[in-house]
Amino acid sequence: MPGYRDPKPLVFASIYPEDSDDFDLLKEALGKLKLNDPAFYFEPESRLILGRGFRCGFLGTLHGEIVTERLQREFNLNLLISAPSVSYKIIDREEKEFFIFSAADWPDQTRIKETQESWVRLEIITPLNYLGRILEILEDLKGKHIETQYLSQERALLCFEAPLREIIQDFYERLKNASQGFASMNYEILDFRPADLVKLDILIGGRKEEAFSKVVPKDRAFPESRKIVKKLKEILPSQLFSLAIQAAIGGKIVARETISAKRKDVTAPLYGGDYTRKKKLLDKQKKRKKKLKEKGVFRIPPKVFLEAFKRI
Repeated sequence: MPGYRDPKPLVFASIYPEDSDDFDLLKEALGKLKLNDPAFYFEPESRLILGRGFRCGFLGTLHGEIVTERLQREFNLNLLISAPSVSYKIIDREEKEFFIFSAADWPDQTRIKETQESWVRLEIITPLNYLGRILEILEDLKGKHIETQYLSQERALLCFEAPLREIIQDFYERLKNASQGFASMNYEILDFRPADLVKLDILIGGRKEEAFSKVVPKDRAFPESRKIVKKLKEILPSQLFSLAIQAAIGGKIVARETISAKRKDVTAPLYGGDYTRKKKLLDKQKKRKKKLKEKGVFRIPPKVFLEAFKRI
């Protein structure tokens, strides 16, 4: 119809089938979802480690959660889902410009001359009772306050400019909590602006997991890395051997958490006797766990990827 424009995706995530034989089923499922969801976008991509999958675009993280939940419930698909991200503009040393939609595509830092990110104009309508709390949240966005308009004696309109990556995380949830659900928001894309960004790699058991990698501002890389490894420690299941969760920037480890190994009380059957008997059993258990850690393979359950999509 005249004047109609397709919605533009603002948040991107890569979706891969856990079983490579389900690629065609995933492709068919995404096509069916696209029929009644014009805001949903997908295109094929492939990774050396993950195989064949799709890069998907959503209007926001809530939209992404709904799509992934439908894929799992309606089509019985086990999925590997990357952390949500926005598009970034990269200018390399040869003055060439290109866009990055996933942290997995982030080039080597030595090739980058300048990084840019999307900014949005944010409009919030709120009762005056909650104005102070909302202003505190907006200050955390590292954005720019444009104006405050008082629509009546009870309502105000806040205009703010902020990076899009700050809006897609948990901003909407924080806004609703601060206003007890009475505030509403709207935003529109403005342009790309320079930003000092770095790629945060996540290693689990010494193996890099691109699905959890993230692009973050350099000045917030350390607290963000601590947050991610702590969340992963909460949602990853424990194993028979200890498991290290690490965050790295350019090969340098900046944060770490360790999931303790499941442990059986091997001294329970012993009653009394010399302590050397217990020590012998404990040393034997320690050697078994060390050997298991060297040969053991950790497999991340599909529900962990979905939980990480919501919380990280």
